[in-house]
Amino acid sequence: MSQQVSAKEPNAEQIAEQQIYKQMGVSDHEYELICGFLGRKPNYTEIGVFSVMWSEHCAYKNSKPLLRRFPTSGPRVLMGPGEGAGIVDIGDNQAVVFKIESHNHPSAVEPYQGAATGVGGIIRDIFSMGSRPIAVLNSLRFGKLESDRVKYLFEHVVSGIAGYGNCIGIPTVGGEVVFDESYDGNPLVNAMCVGLIDHDKIQRGVAKGVGNPVFYVGPPTGRDGIHGATFASEELTEESEARRTAVQVGDPFMEKLVMEACLELIDTGIVLGIQDMGAAGLTCSSAEMASKAGNGLELYLDQVPQREEGMTAYEMMLSESQERMLFVVEPKDEAQALEIFERWGVICAKVGKVTDDGRLKLYHHGKVVGDMPVTALVDECPIYNKPSAIPAYYEQNTHVDTLRYDEVKDLGAALEQVLASPTVASKAWVYNQYDYMVRTSTAVRPGSDAAVVTIHGTRKALAMTTDCNGRFVYLDPEVGGRIAVSEAARNIVCSGAEPLAITDNLNFGSPEKPDIFWQMERSVDGMAEACRELGTPVIGGNVSLYNENAQGAIYPTPVVGMVGLVHDTDHITTQGFKAEGDVVFLLGETKAELGGSEFQSVIHGLVEGRPPQLDLAIEKKLLDAVLAAIQGGMVHSAHDLSDGGLGVALAECCISGSLGARVDLTSELRADVLLFSESQSRILLSAAPEQADALQQLIEGKGVPVARIGQVGGAELSISVNETPALSRPVEQLKRTWEDVIPCLMK
Repeated sequence: MSQQVSAKEPNAEQIAEQQIYKQMGVSDHEYELICGFLGRKPNYTEIGVFSVMWSEHCAYKNSKPLLRRFPTSGPRVLMGPGEGAGIVDIGDNQAVVFKIESHNHPSAVEPYQGAATGVGGIIRDIFSMGSRPIAVLNSLRFGKLESDRVKYLFEHVVSGIAGYGNCIGIPTVGGEVVFDESYDGNPLVNAMCVGLIDHDKIQRGVAKGVGNPVFYVGPPTGRDGIHGATFASEELTEESEARRTAVQVGDPFMEKLVMEACLELIDTGIVLGIQDMGAAGLTCSSAEMASKAGNGLELYLDQVPQREEGMTAYEMMLSESQERMLFVVEPKDEAQALEIFERWGVICAKVGKVTDDGRLKLYHHGKVVGDMPVTALVDECPIYNKPSAIPAYYEQNTHVDTLRYDEVKDLGAALEQVLASPTVASKAWVYNQYDYMVRTSTAVRPGSDAAVVTIHGTRKALAMTTDCNGRFVYLDPEVGGRIAVSEAARNIVCSGAEPLAITDNLNFGSPEKPDIFWQMERSVDGMAEACRELGTPVIGGNVSLYNENAQGAIYPTPVVGMVGLVHDTDHITTQGFKAEGDVVFLLGETKAELGGSEFQSVIHGLVEGRPPQLDLAIEKKLLDAVLAAIQGGMVHSAHDLSDGGLGVALAECCISGSLGARVDLTSELRADVLLFSESQSRILLSAAPEQADALQQLIEGKGVPVARIGQVGGAELSISVNETPALSRPVEQLKRTWEDVIPCLMK
């Protein structure tokens, strides 16, 4: 259906007879429910409003039963799911605000603007809470970096993220990039933003106070992004390329002005409620603000700033033009609010008022063009418990022997092959396009386990990361869900921080397919279990479904964004080896677990078997032990073992520190399994020789397996297994292999 609607819209009878509502993603059953709520057939504007409010993107109608399984409260949680972002107390009247959102389908058809507006939207979620954004992260997935189309998407998504974040002056400090054919044609672009706030500045998106005026802030409304929410709630097809008008167009310079003006407005203390116009634009913000206050709202669409001639009520309500906000103040404070926005050069227009009738009423050209119960729009969307079935591939993988391949003898060559995998290789080509030092608070730059941003005027800092291994989740969704949370916590602890909470982005295929819904159920169960065990509640997030391509669904990819608190900046730790003579320790147990590993994929061209298993009690002991050692001043470097296992982790420590190491391993495992197994709950530490004994005693005292495996020094990484040389490579050679991959592929 054309996104630019003519002035002559179908009437209510035509909508019903021609089933036009189906083109908007509304089912027959849902249409009948809407008619029941209205007591009549909806007109074109009303069915459009219901279609976006009842889309998966806004209503979570297929995923809400699963989201209820997450733990969402805790002693530090000040605000959980339901607002623009979650908020966690960090002491001294301060709190951290964070959330992650997806912009997958827009980025598939218009990668620059899709990614850019994804960043813009998540930034607005943060400052709508009254918080100043301090950092942006992202989690990206693309097909294999071989085809021109994948390279085009990769290049323009990265450029869009850089273009928006750099212009608005918020550092992009970290994230992850994965390449796998599963994501071919359906990239994942998840953006996360982190902000700081004082407790007394926290805002909510509520339309409070009957009779109070409602103000529109930001650039005029255009026809871009119409039906963006429903576009995000359907599968991509060959026709999707024509849906570019469903992709918003961003202006980071305007967003900067809107942000500063809104933060100044909030500082005055006169704001009663504020919310950004994100998914479903004016529709979602007005309906949700009214619902949360238990009120109604009238909107006078003639007063809405418009940048195009002849816009209809339908177009204005469904447009997702960017950089727009809605807020409520008392009548006595109107002049003060208007003065602030005039001074910042930002449009601010009175477009409505709060009512007590519980209805969203739309007026256009002197007529009522929409009259809908707010509760029907926000709270009464039907919730579906989809059928679930174990996939055939899962059963087939039950008895796969992942050690049946011949042992790899040339371990040096194997290490270089794995380091040269674009998923493992250096992402400097990506993050060097980001301004990660703007605002001068970035203490740990992209490329270590987690990014760290200091908090001005304190000794505290915030660590932040995004993590998920889609292959693990595919092979065993419940275990993969536990691993996603646990690996994020490991990265946070290795940076010297206490894990606080998570935000998640659940990227899956179509929930209409029972095997996909089974993946969703199991992974949510695994994530929820890990969050409870590790004390990291879920304070918000996003669900992105219908991520499919011609081959089927993407790998299930429930991305975890985690934030941790560094209690003293002296505790900030990075992965690179620091000094000649330092002792290297391996914490945790290595098992014969190659299922879903980078080694299995790169060397053998397979993804099969079961992923590494994970005992959450063991994980918690490991995290507590490492954090205690770091806070005790015993640790020079810390690095978790993930993609590529011990071999890659050692290489990355050497490369990051520009120092070699001599490592001697003792094991009953095959050498290739020992080096490339991706067993969980393992961390590499290095410490000064005089601290080594105390460190080992502390770790053992916490009940964590620990072994001294080597010493930092020289210019080579040399590894022996059971006193037999296994590999030796100059660090410079490993560094070139690791650094050159993506730049060469992108030439």
